[in-house]
Amino acid sequence: MSGIKYLLDTNIIIGFYQHHPAILEVLQARQIRTHECAYSSITRMELLSYPAITARETQAIETLLVRMTYLAITSDIEDKTIEIRRNQQIKLPDSIIAATAQHHQLELLTLDKKLADMR
Repeated sequence: MSGIKYLLDTNIIIGFYQHHPAILEVLQARQIRTHECAYSSITRMELLSYPAITARETQAIETLLVRMTYLAITSDIEDKTIEIRRNQQIKLPDSIIAATAQHHQLELLTLDKKLADMR
């Protein structure tokens, strides 16, 4: 995947969208640019399915996501997810995100300690 280095977990994208200082500091310190980032279809579903999301928030999130690469769930990612779920106690959405990062050989940026410790 040319130029893509990172898979952003949902919590990182939320922090970026909300201009959370700690998230922005990490992204800036590592000089991470949105065009170097991807997100999983699970992350998109998590971001946009929040019951109280407004039309304005939806538009802002979609505008942010357009600047990154979308990674769909493939059968290879499904197989990797199954492997992860069999070996670790991780929720299914998090397992899919981890499997997506591993399959595409991307660094997973997350605030989730359990996911961050997975390599």
